[in-house]
Amino acid sequence: MRILVVGKGGREHALVRALSESPGNPELFCFPGSDAIFETAKPVDADGLESLVAWMKSNAIDLCVAGEESYLVKGVGLANLCAKEGIPCWGPPKESAQLEASKEFAKEFLLRNGIPTARATATATKDEAVAAIAGEYPTVLKFDGLAAGKGVAVCPDETSALDFLDEVFTQQRFGPGRVLVEQCLTGPEVSIFAAIVDDGYLVFTPARDYKRALDGDAGPNTGGMGAVASRRLISEDLLKQIDLEIVGPTVSSLAKDGLPYRGFLYFGLMLTPDGPKVIEYNCRFGDPECQAVMPLVTGDLAGFCLAGAKGELEPDLISFDDGWSVCVILASAGYPESSRSGDVIRGLETEGDFRVYHAGTRKNAEGAWETNGGRVLAVVAGAPERAEAVEKAHQAAAGIDFDGSQRRSDIGRLHFE
Repeated sequence: MRILVVGKGGREHALVRALSESPGNPELFCFPGSDAIFETAKPVDADGLESLVAWMKSNAIDLCVAGEESYLVKGVGLANLCAKEGIPCWGPPKESAQLEASKEFAKEFLLRNGIPTARATATATKDEAVAAIAGEYPTVLKFDGLAAGKGVAVCPDETSALDFLDEVFTQQRFGPGRVLVEQCLTGPEVSIFAAIVDDGYLVFTPARDYKRALDGDAGPNTGGMGAVASRRLISEDLLKQIDLEIVGPTVSSLAKDGLPYRGFLYFGLMLTPDGPKVIEYNCRFGDPECQAVMPLVTGDLAGFCLAGAKGELEPDLISFDDGWSVCVILASAGYPESSRSGDVIRGLETEGDFRVYHAGTRKNAEGAWETNGGRVLAVVAGAPERAEAVEKAHQAAAGIDFDGSQRRSDIGRLHFE
């Protein structure tokens, strides 16, 4: 089997490694990829979606796996182009990927189909947004389009709200777009992932990520400073409730609304006093949750995704470890406000019972690994019990270093102890 993975970050590194461990030794390719990914997958000579799909066609690719969300909504859309050429794609078409690409589209979908979520008002200007907030704080402000995980602000007061609105409407930090003013929900968060094949689905291992930069959930929002995953993260009864009230209705509503879907769908949920509610959808695996979840998946992931892309849900091809997995992110100096590249990474040669996924790295002229982005590495360890997985992950992360390195020391501990 010949598989192409689309993306370049830590999530794609985890997907490539998981696919490589499938039976049958699939031949793997990646675009645009990274130096680390290219140690497992082969690079592709393409310069955009059209040339990428043409390359897949001429190189007899059996399966395209969409990792990074932006390619699903660029131009015609990755899955749409694959469908036109008869290439099975594990990832939804552009029309369905609007669930992530547009917060307003997703909110209308949720409300129209009676799926639990927060109240919200769509606004087109700064003045409209201020009027919609109506002095009620805290409030949640969401840029309507894709913003690499940085387009959402939880604003405790007027000053923080006006600062974010200035970024969106005046500075246009994320490009032109509208803002959703949303009711601020309270409670612990959980990430649920479903592999959807038309009107069927399989729920993967739940996870919880840590979005703030500093210990104790302090500091600015980031793309994620770590994650913990386990089938025991939430109770069996709560998972059944989420399935009955949110996952199942989402899948049936996609079919009802004429939105075809084959691929991973991420449900970002808030466990409120009134029950679980949807914060957001992502039309792919989460990052860094993917890095925590993938080591818990065993079996034929490549075969599972290929069957799914062809319209067959084959849950017996994979299984899930019942233990715990903890992911600790090492970030570069200045992150998340900025990032620094070129710092040599020390300790990667150390071997042990853990995995290291590369998110923002490159090899320098001397062949050494160096930083090349904000979130640099994901260090992941697992164990039958959470406490052991936590200790193993943090000990492994402590053995890797570079100038300006940042990491949280409470990943897998906060919210549990």
